[in-house]
Amino acid sequence: MPRFFVDKSNVTADSVNITGDDVNHIKRVLRLRPGEIITVNDLDGTDYQVKLESFDEESIYGSIISSCPNTTESMLDITLFQGLPKSDKMDLIIQKSVELGVKKIVPVLTERTIVKISGEKDARNKVVRWQRIALEAAKQCNRGFIPQVVAPVDFDEALKMAAEAELGIIPYEKEEEARMKSHLKSGIRTVAVMIGPEGGFSEGEVQRAIDAGIKPVTLGPRILRTETAGIVALSIIGYEIGDI
Repeated sequence: MPRFFVDKSNVTADSVNITGDDVNHIKRVLRLRPGEIITVNDLDGTDYQVKLESFDEESIYGSIISSCPNTTESMLDITLFQGLPKSDKMDLIIQKSVELGVKKIVPVLTERTIVKISGEKDARNKVVRWQRIALEAAKQCNRGFIPQVVAPVDFDEALKMAAEAELGIIPYEKEEEARMKSHLKSGIRTVAVMIGPEGGFSEGEVQRAIDAGIKPVTLGPRILRTETAGIVALSIIGYEIGDI
C-alpha cells in the first residue's frame, strides 16, 4: 500500500490533507484515484489508513478510515557518521541505514576522503539528493520518522557531535577484542557510529576519536568495505537490542 508522510498539522480528527511533491506523485506517477486507500504517517508516531476523496492542483483530501501507533522506530537514537565514499556508494549506505533504523546521517570529510565538495551549492545539491533517498527508504520500510541527512562536516566537527552521544563507537581493523555487545549497556538511548571512507580512518583520526571517548570495536576478522561496515554495525546494534 502506498505510504506518505504529512505534518501533524495536516491531520484532523477525520481527514488528512496532502500537499507538496506527493500530490504530483499520487496523481501522475501512481495514478491513484478517489476511493483508493493509502497509508499516511503524521511524523508523530501514528499511521492512518486514508481513503482518497478529492484532488485539486495543490492538495489531495482524504478521509481517515482507521489509525494505529507506528511501532517501527528503534528504541535507540542512532546517528551514523559516514566517511564520504566515492561514486554512488553513499546512496546505498543511506538507503540501508534508514532501513536499519538510524535517526540521522552525517557525511564526514576525512583525511582519506577522495570525493571533493565544490562549494556550498554542490553540498546543497548532494544533501537534497540524499534526503530524497532517505525519504523514499523511510516510505518503503514503514518508518514513522524521516531520518535527516545533513551537510558534510569535517572530522573534528563530526567528532564533537559524536562525543555528545551516550555511546560512541568506531569500528577499527586493529581492534581485535572489544565487540559491540560489551558497550551496549541497558539505559543507553543515544548512539553514534563512526565509519571511515575507502581506506578507513587514519591512525591519527582513530586516536583522536579514542581520546574523545569514542570506543573502538571489531566487526570481525575480515576487513569490510565502507558500504558494508555501517550496515554490519547497525545490524549488530539492532540484533543486540532486540530490534532485529
